[in-house]
Amino acid sequence: MRSWLGIRNWKRFSRVGKRVVALMVAVVFMATSAGCSQTGSSPKSEGQKTVELRLAHFWPATHPAETELVQPWAGAIEEATAGKVKITSYPAQTLLPADGIYDGVVSGVADIGISCFSYTRGRFPVLEVFELPGITYNNSKVASKVAWEGIQELNPPEVQDTKLLMVLTTGPGDLYTKTPVRKLEDLKGLEIRATGLSAKTLNAVRATPVAMPQSEAYEALSKGVVKGNLGPVEVLQGWRQAEVTDYLTKTPFLYNTLFFVTMNRDKWDSLTPEIQKAIQEVSEEYFEKVAIGLWDKQNESALKFAVEQHNMEVIELSSAEKERWISLVKPIQDEFVARMDQEGFDGHKILQTAETLAQKYNQEYK
Repeated sequence: MRSWLGIRNWKRFSRVGKRVVALMVAVVFMATSAGCSQTGSSPKSEGQKTVELRLAHFWPATHPAETELVQPWAGAIEEATAGKVKITSYPAQTLLPADGIYDGVVSGVADIGISCFSYTRGRFPVLEVFELPGITYNNSKVASKVAWEGIQELNPPEVQDTKLLMVLTTGPGDLYTKTPVRKLEDLKGLEIRATGLSAKTLNAVRATPVAMPQSEAYEALSKGVVKGNLGPVEVLQGWRQAEVTDYLTKTPFLYNTLFFVTMNRDKWDSLTPEIQKAIQEVSEEYFEKVAIGLWDKQNESALKFAVEQHNMEVIELSSAEKERWISLVKPIQDEFVARMDQEGFDGHKILQTAETLAQKYNQEYK
């Protein structure tokens, strides 16, 4: 009897034991599955994935725009987002041509783009105000601050299809000539390399503009095809034009070129608020510390190079002479105001915004 009861109890224990073991296996499996789910596809994990952004611009990889702005700025964003955002730069038009960068950002070919607004003239009608002749900019700091603050005030519809992160400018452009230009009469009929709005400006002051890219200016100057150039001082060193010109006439009211740093709108909207905030804060920092003065540094170095190594003479126009030049380019401003009014904007307000801000920042950055 005992033997029989022992066997029966053992069988009962075996059945219970098997159930316990099975239950334990099921619990372990469920815990393991839950763990895999959390590490593989939870919303928190998705937020930690690295966002890869492609940046397109047209300067060579050795240009200060790449080495002093793009690379440090991209690195600071990666650090500020704890590695969640990584920006890869494609310089020298390797991703998009210079005149196709903005639309390439809109379409998503590039996530971020840097180029000139004026490369697609007519595409940004309101922003042309920041390149109009007749407004004096002491330097690129002034011109950059005027443009950025002006854009915030005017909020033009033409840049709403991307997320504008910052702008920067070349600042004022001067005349570099083979013969001295001390007054308007010296400029009459003089062949000067220029493109776009600069050509219209030179026509207004009675010069003869000759359209050609900056890359062809050195040879044209050396052969006498043109007698001068209008542009930022940095071309004297960067494009070696101090070798083929002898005089620099300071004309801070004739020229300014505006660049954008902008991001694809859908890509921006896909980022978390924390990442957006980090990118904006880093961009604000680099705008103030690097971007607004980027061309000033190049211009200062180039001017020193031109004067000290090539004996270039720097000519300062008198106040009365400046007013003569400015009066001749005033019709270009009037034409801009009229065109803005025709397109449904307040042309006078747009021009006045740029002029008022220029006065403000010329006092701050002398």
